[in-house]
Amino acid sequence: MRAQFVVSEVAIGLRRNLTMTIAVVVTVAISLALFGAGLLMRAQVSTMKDFWYDKVEVSVFLCSDQSDASPCIDPTSGRAQNITTAQRSQLGKDLKSLPQVETVFYESKQEAFVRFKEQFKDSAIANNVTADALPESYRIKLKDPTQYVIVASAIEGRPGVEQVQDQRALLDRFFKLLNGLQVFALVIACFQLLAAALLIWNTIRVAAFSRRRETGIMRLVGASNFYIQLPFLLEGALAGLAGALIASIGLVGVKIFFIDQRLAESFKFTTFIGWDSVFTVIPILILLGAGLSALVSFLTLRKYLRV
Repeated sequence: MRAQFVVSEVAIGLRRNLTMTIAVVVTVAISLALFGAGLLMRAQVSTMKDFWYDKVEVSVFLCSDQSDASPCIDPTSGRAQNITTAQRSQLGKDLKSLPQVETVFYESKQEAFVRFKEQFKDSAIANNVTADALPESYRIKLKDPTQYVIVASAIEGRPGVEQVQDQRALLDRFFKLLNGLQVFALVIACFQLLAAALLIWNTIRVAAFSRRRETGIMRLVGASNFYIQLPFLLEGALAGLAGALIASIGLVGVKIFFIDQRLAESFKFTTFIGWDSVFTVIPILILLGAGLSALVSFLTLRKYLRV
């Protein structure tokens, strides 16, 4: 009987405040969708880091007669010198002996020129570059890309070494941009959640005021505060739950129609988040939606019941 009464009170409350309830559901759905998108973006950044950092190389460019780096300048003549055969051979041996290095690949000027022509085959710049203008290099695959500093410090400044370049530094800029977008999405989501909390506060206040006679009678007959609060708590929690479910469906749709069918098909050179990431975020959204709504409702009713 008590359960039936609570359910009927919840139904009455939702019907009386239908417009505000819909507004709460929509606001919660938007805020949680943004929050979930921020979490998925964080997972995507982590996935891309694992994928790309495992593939990055360290490039050791060797001196040529067109270099302007100080290790390439002959102190006697003041001119740039090509790396000697002995220096090149010794550098290759030293690189292979480093425990942080997995593989070492030597690229000659001609091989660099062929790769350059392939990369820029559709650009006019490819017609203005000769093989002599490109430096020979060693391409190094590290066992752990984070150990770049150790390898660089061991070979930078050596005779015959013009420059040491870490591809990870280029990727870091890209990931910083993605992290910035993630933080922006989470900040917007927090403001949206605050707006949803204020809207829930007002909705519960209006609902409690419109049923003040019923709650007054319940007090007179000895009903506990929890029993009086329960219908209002359920109203708030159900509105938050509905918003969380809509946000979850939206994230599933983004995964199916945007990530899998568009991004994954168009950008095959990288990896994207799987369903495990989506299924990890959905319970968080549901708990946050229902829990936040119930908490705000409870705080509102505590103030109301003191009247």
